[in-house]
Amino acid sequence: MNKLGLKLALVAVLAAAGAVVAIVLTRTVAQVAVVKRGKAVDARPGSVTVQAEYQMELKSEVGGRLIRSELDPGKLFKLEAFIAQVDPGDLQLEIARIESDYETAKQRIAIGSQVELEYANAKDSLENLERLTKTGNYPEAELVKQRRSVEQIRQKLEQEKLANQQSIALLENALKVNKRKLEKMTLSAPFDGVVSEVLARPGDIIAPNIPLATLISTSRTVEARISEENFANIRIGQKATVRFLTYGENQYAAKVVKILPTADPATQRNVVHLEVEIAPEKLVPGITGEVVIEVGEHERTLIVPRRAVFGTNLYAVNGGRVELRKVKIGYISLNLVEILSGVQEGELVIVEQPDRYQPGDHVRTAIVPE
Repeated sequence: MNKLGLKLALVAVLAAAGAVVAIVLTRTVAQVAVVKRGKAVDARPGSVTVQAEYQMELKSEVGGRLIRSELDPGKLFKLEAFIAQVDPGDLQLEIARIESDYETAKQRIAIGSQVELEYANAKDSLENLERLTKTGNYPEAELVKQRRSVEQIRQKLEQEKLANQQSIALLENALKVNKRKLEKMTLSAPFDGVVSEVLARPGDIIAPNIPLATLISTSRTVEARISEENFANIRIGQKATVRFLTYGENQYAAKVVKILPTADPATQRNVVHLEVEIAPEKLVPGITGEVVIEVGEHERTLIVPRRAVFGTNLYAVNGGRVELRKVKIGYISLNLVEILSGVQEGELVIVEQPDRYQPGDHVRTAIVPE
């Protein structure tokens, strides 16, 4: 072959190699993970909602004019902190009047009773008449009349004492009732909480037992709802992982602390309460998320990222070509899936946008970081 022929052959080889390189470089880059061995967790999924442990409508048991209030939306109150004051002026005047009547009644009783004096004199006279009757100087029939008269005075005295006791008791009770009513006119926080809504302001006339504001407790309940088929093996103390939609992909360790005895009648889902390792201020009432509760585990088993699996299939990459694999799935956790059959340790599986691929596609691969 002459020199010209050699040159042409070399150019052809280089062109073919360039074409191959170009084809390889233009192939789609598939994001893949390596099938490996690790711990697979049997995790039961559920939905999560953060709720205030409780809330209540703040009410005054006593009506009147609201003269002072610390209520303001978003304001935090500690247990027994002052919240509001209903005008106590009229009630204080009534208490002062009752106290005056009470002292007067006690003084009147201390002075003594006219009936008591009358009774003492009548008893003395009766004793003299009894001595005279024994000596025959006073008629027996008249003595009987005098005895009846003295008994009537005694009964009158007893009735007066009972009336005095009742009067004192009524005044004492009226004082207790009104002083208790006075205490109720000062409203304090029934628990550590924050004001969510204010319905009355200073100057308003309020009726008894009408809401003035709504208070929400600062303590929170993380409530998980688990479907009936996933609920059987859940126990108090089991570990869990929670992800709140508000905080993206961040995951928080948790554990089951309470299992409610009945299912939600509306959804027929069972309810458990979780203790989550998260800053309390992040547990905003109303935020939602998902949870997986660990009820079992397998060591040294094949695992792949959960996002690699769709249904009972996944895409493996073998020699640069996409292969559809039917797999048998074991335990499923929040991020990982146990694979019992269908792939081998060390193989590559597509973990991003598997719907973009078809079996037989030629791809390059890029291993995603763990």
